[in-house]
Amino acid sequence: MSLGRSARAAGLVAVAVLGGALSLVGAAALGKLGASTTVQQVVTETTATVPASFRGTGMSAEDIYREDGPGVVQITATSVAASDPFSTPQQTQSLGSGFVLDKGGHIITNYHVIENAERVQVSFSGQDEIAAQVVGEDRSTDLAVLKVDAHARALNPLPLGASSTVSVGDAVFAIGNPFGLTRTLTTGVVSAVQRQIIAPNSVPIENIIQTDAAINHGNSGGPLIDRYGKVIGVTSQIETGSGSQGNVGIGFAIPVDTVRSVAAQIISSGRAQHAFLGVTSLPLTSSLVRLFHLPAHQGLLIQRVQAGSAAAKAGMKAGPTRVIVEGESYQIGGDILVKVDGQPVTTPSQLYTLVNAHKPGDKIRIELYHGSKRKTLTVKLGARPGT
Repeated sequence: MSLGRSARAAGLVAVAVLGGALSLVGAAALGKLGASTTVQQVVTETTATVPASFRGTGMSAEDIYREDGPGVVQITATSVAASDPFSTPQQTQSLGSGFVLDKGGHIITNYHVIENAERVQVSFSGQDEIAAQVVGEDRSTDLAVLKVDAHARALNPLPLGASSTVSVGDAVFAIGNPFGLTRTLTTGVVSAVQRQIIAPNSVPIENIIQTDAAINHGNSGGPLIDRYGKVIGVTSQIETGSGSQGNVGIGFAIPVDTVRSVAAQIISSGRAQHAFLGVTSLPLTSSLVRLFHLPAHQGLLIQRVQAGSAAAKAGMKAGPTRVIVEGESYQIGGDILVKVDGQPVTTPSQLYTLVNAHKPGDKIRIELYHGSKRKTLTVKLGARPGT
């Protein structure tokens, strides 16, 4: 289900703090973000109350904060721009979060935190701001990789988990810098998986993790951590209530499986490429199979094939008939995708992961049912639009 900004009265917003062009709630306490002032850093202690259901499984909130907190950084990105050709250029600062990826000094954050920045600085604690180089950025996943010149002993890389194993109800912990309050810990659970949000270049980001852990402006780019202390996502956007800009218990994180792939490409070549098949799909259910005598018991119903895409060129077809089964709408009568490169596919997330493991121009083998006939297609993948 799409969660595009334009479709909502209370839209999704990126969670970096902007200064200069915007006034901030609490600016007097945090230090005004403007042309000639810097962010006042406030180090906070955490006394988060952890629900009883979290205890006894994995690490405590205190242990996670102690182990992972030193690897979370604050990022200040400065840009200079005029609102119109007749205005005096003004300095604008974007305040966000990030975390250390490796001992080489690479740091992960959101693209929207450092977008159009002329200067990027990273703070590990207190007032120790150091200059950071932008290694590369990927608008299609709202991710960026920075690099700082720091001794390996000063760096605390956070371990990466696996977002593919995340389940609704899992305990999660977010560490970031909301409104400049450095290394603030909040706790919650995974509220939903396989959500979709929209990237800065208006393409969808798939397999998003939804959480009720408090996320606010300044948390952008910070880690979402599981109960074993491993990063499972990068906090990026929040849903806001009408007239609100703060946390309402609905936040979104880019899955770490995507982060791992994009970061590796950026570190290797300075940019990320994304293979694109060009279909939307829904999982088969037992009710659909029974009611419509479908030839496969597991797989994906192709709902839409994008014109000109790799799937369209290979002859894949979407269902022409709309039905509603158990309250859900489906297009049936089209292809049923069952395998990619010999691997069974039962969820859109699996399909996305298998396709995204390739580069544009790679060929994949797709097994599907076209009507009652099982067919194997060789599909040459295209590039994701907008990349």
